[in-house]
Amino acid sequence: MMVRLLLIGIFAVVKAASAAQPMNPPGLMPTAIARPLFEQDPGVAAARAGLDVALQEASILDQSPYEWTARVDGQQRRVENGPRYNEWFVGVEKTIRLPGKATADRSIGKATVDESRARYGEALLTSARELMELWVDWLAAERARELGGSSLQSMQASLAAVEKRARAGDASKLDLGITRAELAEQRRMDNDAKTQAAAAWLRLSTRFPGVERQLLALPEPLVLGSEAPSWQERILAETHALKLVQAQVRKAQAQAERARAEKIPDPTFGVYTASEIGGRERIPGVTISIPIPGGARDLRSAQAIAAVEVSRQEAELKQRQLQAGIASAVATARGGYESFQIANEGAAAMQENARLMQRAYALGEAELQAFLLTRRQATAAVNNALQAQVIALKAYYGLLIDAHLIWGLEHD
Repeated sequence: MMVRLLLIGIFAVVKAASAAQPMNPPGLMPTAIARPLFEQDPGVAAARAGLDVALQEASILDQSPYEWTARVDGQQRRVENGPRYNEWFVGVEKTIRLPGKATADRSIGKATVDESRARYGEALLTSARELMELWVDWLAAERARELGGSSLQSMQASLAAVEKRARAGDASKLDLGITRAELAEQRRMDNDAKTQAAAAWLRLSTRFPGVERQLLALPEPLVLGSEAPSWQERILAETHALKLVQAQVRKAQAQAERARAEKIPDPTFGVYTASEIGGRERIPGVTISIPIPGGARDLRSAQAIAAVEVSRQEAELKQRQLQAGIASAVATARGGYESFQIANEGAAAMQENARLMQRAYALGEAELQAFLLTRRQATAAVNNALQAQVIALKAYYGLLIDAHLIWGLEHD
């Protein structure tokens, strides 16, 4: 009854996801510990640096690409059989970026920043998901190590029981040999579990240096309700993968506008003054020049317009892929929870069968082979339940990360 009430309470908490409220599910690494770990990840740091580069790029695009050009010429005029005159020319000129091009450049800069910001957010989520999976793997490996130790102790007690029966003449040497072989196998499995637990911690601590060795009990998966559309809407609204392709569409549109504006060349204006015939003539003036556009400008504009359509179709594809992925993730989380419940019930039943079979064997009411088979089945059922628990936990926590509901991701 208490378990049922607990599940009902958990269900109420999970429904809060539809209201987009941050969550703090039990058993998960605390935000104060997790956040610095994935924020300091090299992949996240690289994306953060990329955002700084994009901000600088936007500032550059906001400025005119053209600079003032100064020109100074000196010459000497020689008249045949006459005097020589020193002459000079001084002028400055600058190409002017037309207003439409400046607007397009600023739009390109803004889209570039949005694209880099989405990449940064995606890097945060990728690192957070990897941290979560390694964390769950370590907790599960530690739990498997505990189960292996308990199973070894149980097998040692079983061997002692068989040895006792053998001394009393109720068990054969074959039974004793089979039991000792079973104990050796259990020792191997126990050693494998210890090795895997150590390896899981090394993977976690090496990938995320500074993580605390804070061993928590592996939590049970939480049940998902039937509000799949709420998860779909929440994750689509928050996913940086979709924001990235949307920013790329805006960037392509701005680049197409820039290419269209480039059909009209930028004019160059200048002023100058000159001195000729030894200063007898002073020549002030202005210059205006503009390139005569060729067909390449039209072709580049058409190419940029075609690139917009490519970006739009890629964004549509990405949205469909995300929708399919989210629907699959929700179904996996819900099905994973159900599988865990089934596996847990099966494991409990097999453990009870093993307990009864052990008692029957001790009373001489069961054969050794049947007893050992029941033990192996119980051990396998417990391990299967643990694997189902891990799969369900990763699926549920993955949804929370994608929906930006844990570890302060709602602020990113």
